[in-house]
Amino acid sequence: MSNIEIVNLWKVFGNDPEIVFEPENINKTRSEIQDEFNQVVALRNVNLSINPGETFVVMGLSGSGKSTLVRALIRLIDPTSGSILINNQDVLQYNNQELENFRRHTVAMVFQHFGLFPHRTVLENAAYGLEVQKVDTEARNQKALEVLELVGLSGWESSYPSELSGGMQQRVGIARALAVEPDILLMDEPFSGLDPLIRRQMRIELKKLQQTIQKTIVFITHDLDEAITVGDRIAIMRDGEVTQLGTPEEIVTNPANSFVEEFTFDIPKTRVTSVSNIMVKPSSQEFDRRYVVAPESIVEDMIPLVLETGDPIPVVDSKDELVGVVPQEKILELVAQSARQEYSEE
Repeated sequence: MSNIEIVNLWKVFGNDPEIVFEPENINKTRSEIQDEFNQVVALRNVNLSINPGETFVVMGLSGSGKSTLVRALIRLIDPTSGSILINNQDVLQYNNQELENFRRHTVAMVFQHFGLFPHRTVLENAAYGLEVQKVDTEARNQKALEVLELVGLSGWESSYPSELSGGMQQRVGIARALAVEPDILLMDEPFSGLDPLIRRQMRIELKKLQQTIQKTIVFITHDLDEAITVGDRIAIMRDGEVTQLGTPEEIVTNPANSFVEEFTFDIPKTRVTSVSNIMVKPSSQEFDRRYVVAPESIVEDMIPLVLETGDPIPVVDSKDELVGVVPQEKILELVAQSARQEYSEE
């Protein structure tokens, strides 16, 4: 069962949004509607299913509708029509009390600009959501200490935000969201305000953190490299619509149109191709256990093994049984393709 189901979701900004849904207008483009009626279609018939424990990335350029979508999930923006089902309950039907409980207990949001209180310590900032829930001081501080350790900030509890780097401040924001133990974590371009090096580190740290917390994460970004690093699946948006939905491998190796193809051009196939898609049937069941990889391993991570051994690399499943081998030439072929791609860009 999916944690989040988005069904036929529309958001039209303007003083007469219903005109968009009239039969003669429903198929008009965003620019036509804006020119003719001065209405802006921010979301157009969006349908998405997001699974429990999945890091689901919504990606697009400015104006694509990605931030409108994530804000609609928590009803910071009310959609014009459609449904948002979370655990089979339509969030759009919540009354004020139900919405408040939903925001306090089910979902938490991490913003781009951290949103920390400068006059509160790191511990107090991390515990703020629990304070709003009226959890007693001792219990909320204990929980805040636990999540600060989880995000690598043990020892910084008494510091103030001004004493932290940008990356550390964002960790506090993540800790504050995790402290209330939400089912769903919404992250709206959380790393875009950071320096490039810190941003790359935060992506890797989030990936590792997710292996521990196993939350349903909806992650908004305009950066495909970021999307591929953190995401289990990616929805690429354009003009309020989802133009392609798939795994990083599906998006990069089989772009749906020229727009997605241009987006993915700089991503080497070695970064997204999984072993399961290039392995072949083993000729025998004997293999060197020093070099085994899993079917979900990425080709890029196997390159050091290729340099170390010239033999086919064995692939084993969760039961440690041999399910295939990857010939060295298959990996070298993908490496050569990526090198040609980089050369053509220069």
